[in-house]
Amino acid sequence: MKSLFKVTLLATTMALALGATQAMAADAAKATDSTAAAPAASAPATTNPQFKNDDEQAAYALGASLGRYMDNSLKEQEKLGIKLDKDQLIAGVQDAFANKSKLSDADIEKTLQSFEAKVKASAQQKMEADAKANEDKGDKFRADFAKEKGVKKTESGLLYQVEKPGTGATPKDSDTVVVNYKGTLVDGTEFDNSYTRGEPLSFRLDGVIPGWTEGLKHVKKGGKIKLVIPPALAYGKTGVPGIPANSTLVFEVELLDIKPAPKADAKDATKPADADAAKSE
Repeated sequence: MKSLFKVTLLATTMALALGATQAMAADAAKATDSTAAAPAASAPATTNPQFKNDDEQAAYALGASLGRYMDNSLKEQEKLGIKLDKDQLIAGVQDAFANKSKLSDADIEKTLQSFEAKVKASAQQKMEADAKANEDKGDKFRADFAKEKGVKKTESGLLYQVEKPGTGATPKDSDTVVVNYKGTLVDGTEFDNSYTRGEPLSFRLDGVIPGWTEGLKHVKKGGKIKLVIPPALAYGKTGVPGIPANSTLVFEVELLDIKPAPKADAKDATKPADADAAKSE
């Protein structure tokens, strides 16, 4: 917990320093633009009229920054079912400044260690509960989608629906594909969209999640396909930022182009992983 508090103070200080640096850079840029048009002048006062000087304002700003951080922390803890008394938190800060703490340093450390363990346990419970809920929602969504017209299911559990087959050959693992796509969770929450970015995505087919690698082989150049990918073929039990654990993913994909890999690369892609090791033995 001590290290966490140090990180908190460091982060706050860094944020304040960054803000100050950005402000100084902006002032410098303005000064540069106006140098030729006006003589040099002293920097304008930045102190708010409610404060006596810059140092008083800086002290208040630091306190406000810390206060906001602590308030946000309390709100996050409430999501875990932990509700701390804000008045007691403020009293602790005031008593510490006045050197009148009701707890010894040892008591503070012991209490915070116990609290940290409680937060971790609550966070773990919530994570597991959310993962189970995501799994159940995904199972239901896939079961319903599987009943729609034209939907097919592979042995791996991938569901796909070809909207436009395209023409020519289907892509191979070693090919680079160019696609436009939209990705959502089963509740419709959009987490990625190349259309809104205004730029298609290019990638080697075997360099993405298994659901994509397998799914795009069911469509040809110029085709469109809808993929419903179970967690095991996506980001599994861990998830990634923006995609919670055990999420079933829904992608609408347009295969714009297929670029075959150079022959040497394609050959390497099909070579057993231990081939080089076997040669050296």
